[in-house]
Amino acid sequence: MRPFFSYHMPSFTFAGTENDHLFDRVVELAKAADTAGFDMVTVMDHFYQIGPVGAEDEPMMEGYSTLAALATQTRNVLLGTMVSGVTYRNPAMLAKTVTTLDVISKGRAVLGIGAAWNDVEHAGYGFEFPAIGEREDRLEEALTIAKAMFTQERPSFEGKYYRIDRAWNNPRPVQPGGPRILVGGGGEKRTLKIAARFADITNWFGNLEEASAKLAVLDRHCEAVGRDPREITRTVSVSIGVVDSDGEKAAFLGRVPADKRGLVTVATRSEAIDILHRYLEAGFDGFTFRNLVVRSPEDVTRVGELIGMMRKEGVPA
Repeated sequence: MRPFFSYHMPSFTFAGTENDHLFDRVVELAKAADTAGFDMVTVMDHFYQIGPVGAEDEPMMEGYSTLAALATQTRNVLLGTMVSGVTYRNPAMLAKTVTTLDVISKGRAVLGIGAAWNDVEHAGYGFEFPAIGEREDRLEEALTIAKAMFTQERPSFEGKYYRIDRAWNNPRPVQPGGPRILVGGGGEKRTLKIAARFADITNWFGNLEEASAKLAVLDRHCEAVGRDPREITRTVSVSIGVVDSDGEKAAFLGRVPADKRGLVTVATRSEAIDILHRYLEAGFDGFTFRNLVVRSPEDVTRVGELIGMMRKEGVPA
């Protein structure tokens, strides 16, 4: 299996860019990722900016409107959210939205979904924010509905929180079996158990030791439901900036927001390959780079050159 590379855009803050040109910057980055050889481009599905990324009053574009527009500007990459909170939308409506994205993109949509966590924006928008146990229950029901709507002509489902009754989903998804499902979150008792049943892709955060601990847990959950864990593409977010030489490292780091610099590794291509190879050896299948670090089309292109090197050399995954 070749390594899988995703480019995530959690930030819509671009210095000196007014709102009427904000999407132009997003398009520049998505097109660069599409050309550079990334497999997937994702955006946030939040309504406020989140604390780990920036101030809550920073720009935050609605995810699916953004993805639908990006589908017309890209040709190769999968497109999805990283990830939609289950509490934000009726799951049948979400399945319909993602199916429409699949049609617009000619078969490149991904359903990214998780149990939700940001209570502040729930309060601001008037969304219910139940306890985590209920949110996990809702996630399982929502994925059951989405999978049914992707694969069945007139599905029905009666759950504790959601129901559908012979629901139409026409036009059908372009992808056979429907859009791939990305389950976000690393909760070991419930989220990874749900991922074992439904996910085609997962993504986790943390250093190598922290993230790798999730692999064995997911494997155990897959075994419990009779699923081959290698059917799931397991990716990890990495904060790596790629430069041409050691002499460029300081300048690159200076372009990263000051409060994020301690979390960033700036590396030459060969150094970055060594780092990524350690994750592959641990059992990961791919990586997510983010526009908090890979901030310009030129940055994206340099990572693309790294991707080409790894694929050409047949780095094992």
